[in-house]
Amino acid sequence: MATAKPGSSPTALRILLGAQLRHLREAKGLTRAAAGYTIRASESKMSRLELGRVSFKDRDIRDLLMLYGVEDPDEREALLSLAKEANRPAWWQRYSDILPSWFQTYVGLEETATLIRTYEGHLVPGLLQTEDYARAVISGLPGEPDVEVERWLRLRMDRQGLLTRFDPPRLWVVVDEAALRRPVGGPEVMRAQLEHLIAATKQPNVTLQVIPFHAGAHAALGQPFVILRFADPDLADMVYLEQFTSGVWLDKRDEVDSYAQVMDRLAVQAEGPDGTEEIITAILNDMEMET
Repeated sequence: MATAKPGSSPTALRILLGAQLRHLREAKGLTRAAAGYTIRASESKMSRLELGRVSFKDRDIRDLLMLYGVEDPDEREALLSLAKEANRPAWWQRYSDILPSWFQTYVGLEETATLIRTYEGHLVPGLLQTEDYARAVISGLPGEPDVEVERWLRLRMDRQGLLTRFDPPRLWVVVDEAALRRPVGGPEVMRAQLEHLIAATKQPNVTLQVIPFHAGAHAALGQPFVILRFADPDLADMVYLEQFTSGVWLDKRDEVDSYAQVMDRLAVQAEGPDGTEEIITAILNDMEMET
């Protein structure tokens, strides 16, 4: 049975509780429609509840546990406690005025992950961006007023706090050389960003690899993605693909395995982590020659 674990974000806890409720429903041989009728909810709402995409009402949880025949006091209390923890406010909710629900899910799971593996071909990944670089990236998005740019910037900087917290996740980044040579924000901003990346490689929980131009074509050209892994065995690995107006989650085992294989191939095609500083320093030297 899933229980609240220290450090788990409300997003992760909702997913855990939703999965537990689904298991209980299926064990009783009930459809979502039948279970939803008990709590005055549609089948689609039951689906969102079991996927952890909506908050939980204490009364609904109690009614469902009764329907599913959960009578053991300890088991009931554990699930009700999990629901309470899943409903607690998260730090990113102060950005709810700009943050779409699909990205709230990402931030919540990123916060819980123990391993974040990501490939980026065009930009430095958000968790490793400097403030000036991030501002230049966000300012370039269509339809973003100045106030919202600053709000998104603060959110991105706050997200980076997970890398230096007491129990940080391991961040493993593979980035294309093109992303490091793209002059985002101008020469000074880019120079500071590259120096920041060199400093980041000194952190014990950060691994950065670069796929150089001479490596030629590779398995993920033009397709950035993130793979999240969690300590809780009830939370399966997930792949996140971001689009302009939405995010796509993949959690089927065969889909996640395919992306994991691509990530493994990218890590082989890229220069080893020990060569990252040399590559970035060479790019910095090229910038000096150009100016």
